[in-house]
Amino acid sequence: MNALRARLAQPTALLAPGVFDALTASMAEAAGFEALYLSGASIAYTLLGRPDIGLVSMTEVAEVMARIRDRVALPVIVDADTGWGNALNVQRTVRVFERAGASVIQLEDQTSPKRCGHLRDKSLISAREMVGKIQAAVDARTDALIMARTDAIAVEGLEAALDRAEQYLAAGADALFIEAPEDAAQLQTIADRFAARVPLLANMVEGGRTPVANTEALGALGFKIVIFPGGLVRALAMTAQAYFASLKTHGSNENFRNSMFDFQGLQALLGTDGMLAQGRRYDGAV
Repeated sequence: MNALRARLAQPTALLAPGVFDALTASMAEAAGFEALYLSGASIAYTLLGRPDIGLVSMTEVAEVMARIRDRVALPVIVDADTGWGNALNVQRTVRVFERAGASVIQLEDQTSPKRCGHLRDKSLISAREMVGKIQAAVDARTDALIMARTDAIAVEGLEAALDRAEQYLAAGADALFIEAPEDAAQLQTIADRFAARVPLLANMVEGGRTPVANTEALGALGFKIVIFPGGLVRALAMTAQAYFASLKTHGSNENFRNSMFDFQGLQALLGTDGMLAQGRRYDGAV
């Protein structure tokens, strides 16, 4: 049974930080988070060094998910973009992502190639086509939850987004993600409409189209999942920029030492001694 089903029935909202590889997933687990969000945008930023405009493939996301599952046991919500095609492609995506260890598979109603939900000039497939894709995903899944995302607020307006969400819920979606509400009033309207019937996700993007609020406040509105999908990449990118500037200026890392792990500190973070001890248990085994 998917562990998130029981967790989402609890009154408090679930905070899921965005991760993009096994290292960041393991650090989030060590920090005490209950679930993770595998961000397609963050994979694009880190794997390709490119913006979130539909360049990442299904197999690339699945490979990252599999590496994360090999490292951590936490439930993972996986950004599956548009499912990479029609309903049959969606079914293959669901099967592949479940085998890789996904707990929740998020599908959106943008056209392909998609783009970040907080960029302009998005376009949508028809609600009817998206309903079919959700139904296909539900039929293909074994245990993963199916989350339906609509980007309609920026394209067709709030009322159209609410109508699409109703259709996606009727099609069998286990959770809803209405992307990029533009103010607190829209967040409230979404919660008033759906919070009593289905888990709702709120997406917090620093500098994006939605006002950033904390998890407690969003939970009080009725949202059950709160994600900060790209915050870690933005923090690491700023740190890396400062690191490279310091190294170029000083010719060494001495001036940056207090802002980085030394070699032994990193080995402790990775659990190197424990892994080597584990390996020694098998030395000389027949």
